[in-house]
Parts: sequence; structure tokens; C-alpha cells
Amino acid sequence: MQAEYDSSSPDVMRMFYQRLYPFKSLFQWLNHEHAPSKMFTHREFAFTLPGDIYLRYNSFTSVDELKKQVVKLNPSRFEIGAVYTAMPRDRKTLRPGILQPTMRELVFDIDMTDYDAIRTCCSGKGICRRCWGFIAAAVDVLDAALREQFGFRHLLWVYSGRRGIHLWISDAQALALTDEERKALMGWLEVVKGGKDQTKKVNVRFGKGGYEVLHPALRSALDHLKNSFNNLILADQDCFAEEDGYKVLLELIPDKSEFDIRTYLQEDWAADLNRTSSEKWNDIKRGIKRETKDNDNKKTQLLAALEDIILQYTYPRLDAEVSKHRNHLLKAPFCVHPSTGRVCVPVDPVRVHEFEPENVPTVGKLLQELSDIPANGQEHHSDWEKTSLKPYVDMLDRHVIALMSERRQTKKEQSTSQSSHNSALPLSFCYS
Repeated sequence: MQAEYDSSSPDVMRMFYQRLYPFKSLFQWLNHEHAPSKMFTHREFAFTLPGDIYLRYNSFTSVDELKKQVVKLNPSRFEIGAVYTAMPRDRKTLRPGILQPTMRELVFDIDMTDYDAIRTCCSGKGICRRCWGFIAAAVDVLDAALREQFGFRHLLWVYSGRRGIHLWISDAQALALTDEERKALMGWLEVVKGGKDQTKKVNVRFGKGGYEVLHPALRSALDHLKNSFNNLILADQDCFAEEDGYKVLLELIPDKSEFDIRTYLQEDWAADLNRTSSEKWNDIKRGIKRETKDNDNKKTQLLAALEDIILQYTYPRLDAEVSKHRNHLLKAPFCVHPSTGRVCVPVDPVRVHEFEPENVPTVGKLLQELSDIPANGQEHHSDWEKTSLKPYVDMLDRHVIALMSERRQTKKEQSTSQSSHNSALPLSFCYS
């Protein structure tokens, strides 16, 4: 008989931390080199314990010390924060104002909650492969924008464990961004804005009429998102099949002329309840073509509105507050989501459309895979190699290798530059 492993059980979670959590890989990812540096020792960790106990400002001198404390506290999850001017655990002995964040990965959070108003396959806390398409489309656009427009290279995408995805950017330039610079960057990337009572959530055009020009970066994203819109919004989710859906669609068409195409479209659709979203979208395009053949200005306005609709339904919906502040904490990769038991594993952005949340390893599945391997009372650092967690840890390790390689190259260049500088100085200055 197979053992039952419940992720809510303290014994199960302790076993997971002792035998499966890849602490060494996590340390190297945060530290960028093998020997502990301030990138790790001055880093904040926070722990969530049973009874809604939340412990902030923890820090550690080594990865072994971190593992020992995690196993001892046995948190339901732990989070990673900024690198500070001093070790966060010493904050009570420091003068006021001394402890300040100095570095932090640039992080992003995309959650299915922000798509609840438009997805039709699931609701509430549910997620399936179909609505994962919203997350996948967002990853496509955001990954390309951050690499091509900002030049970032070290992007780590991590499944949140239930219905979202996190992004950590570890480039030196990203780590050094101030809060003000992060806010400016988010101001550029945030396209879909507004609460649930605001129908039009995309206002990114500029020009005489406010609809003529779309920035080239958004134009490039739009060209990609047209396929996502057709496949995901129109065909798969069929977002405009029901009255609630197509009424919102019609409200996004700014036609207030005497022959308002919205009026007759609504009448036609109300009379044909079986009309699909794809058919309704084609109805709109035909209506625009017919009503604007002698009015280029109106045609430009209405076609721009269709493009904005595509952006509104498919462009990444970002939790801006997560990204704006260096002192914001984010759940560590490879934690276990308490509701699903799934491990927060890395995701390859190239294959994000193939990713299936339901197939992510759970803590129960992983421990079952280890059930035939005796613990022998010894410390275990890499039992994950014997389980289905291995490809995901390998993915993080490949990411770490690139980070470390760049770090070594940077230190080598700095050393060469310093040597060249010293050689140009009088000997009395160099050895003073």
C-alpha cells in the first residue's frame, strides 16, 4: 500500500525540506558565486508559520545555516527579499535608518485573478490548461519586451504553485535599480490599467485624435498578440458568446455617429444566440469597412479601437506594486503551495504554452518517489535528483551557471582595469 502524503502535515513538509528542497541551487542563484557574499548574507528571508505567524528580517551566513533554520521552523512557505546595507537580523542593534535595501532582483507577478472577468473555462481558484493560455501569452510578450527593449538576459520564470507565474531578473543592472527607476519601468510596461468598473483599460495612443499612433514596441507586441487573440479569446475561450461578454466588446467601440454600428450589431447578435465570438469579431470588421468607406478619419479611429481591444484582452496584466519596491518579498522558488501541494517550479518561457499546471510535481508525489530510498538518519542535499523534480532543478542550475559565468567575467574585467590603473601610478603611490 502506498503511503499518503498530505502537504498540510508538518511531518511531510519537514521531510520535503530535509530531503528534497534544493538549498544549494537556491544559494548559488541568489549569491552569484560559490563563497557566501553580501548578496546572500545581507539578504532578507521571511517565514510563514502555522497560526498566521510571519517572521521577517531573517538572514544567514551560509546555506547550511539557512537549511537548518528552515527545517527547524518548518514554514508553510518562505519568501526572499532585498539585499540590505547590513544583515537584517541585526536590525535591532543598528542605529535608526541604517538598514536600507541596496539591491533586489526585478520581480514580476502575473496572476489568473486579473483574468477572471474574461476567462470562461474556469472561475475562482480553478485553473486548467486552457486558461493557462492567458499566462502563456503574457509570458511571451513580457519576456520579449524585457530582453529586447531593456537588454536583460537572466530571466527566471517560476510557476506560483496554483494559478500564476513569477519572474525574477538577476542582471546586475536589474539588481541595482532604485525604487523610482522600478516605478518608471513599470509605468512603461503596464498597459492594461483600471478597476473592474472601468470598461476601457487601454489608453496608450498619442496623436491629434488620441488614436493615430501606437508606440513601435507595442506595435510589435500587437503583431504577436493577434494570433493569441484569435486562438485564445475568440476560438478557445469564446469570450463574446454570451451577452455579458459582447456588451463589453461593443462598449469598447467608440462609434457615436448617426449610424452607430454598435446598435445594429447588438440587435443582430441578440437575435442569433448561437453566433460565435469569431463570427461577431468578423461582423465588427465588416461593419467598420461598410460604414467608413468614405470616412478615412473614422476608419482609422475604429481600427485603432480594435487593436486596443486585442491589447486589453491579451496583453500581460501585471501586479505593479510587486515590482515597484525593493523591500517587497516574493515566495521562493521550489516552495510548496499549501492549497495544491504543487511545487513552485521554474518554467521554460520557450515552452510555456506546453506547460500544464496539473502535471507539476506535488510534495506527495515526490515523497512517494523517495519511499524506497532510506533516509539512514543522514543529511540529504540532493535527493531531488532521484525524483521528477530533477529537470526543474537542472533548469535553475543552468540559469545559475550563466549568472556565475557573467559574475566571474565582471570580476576579471574589474581586476584587469584596476591592474592597468595601478601600473600607471608611481610605485610610491601603489604601495603606500
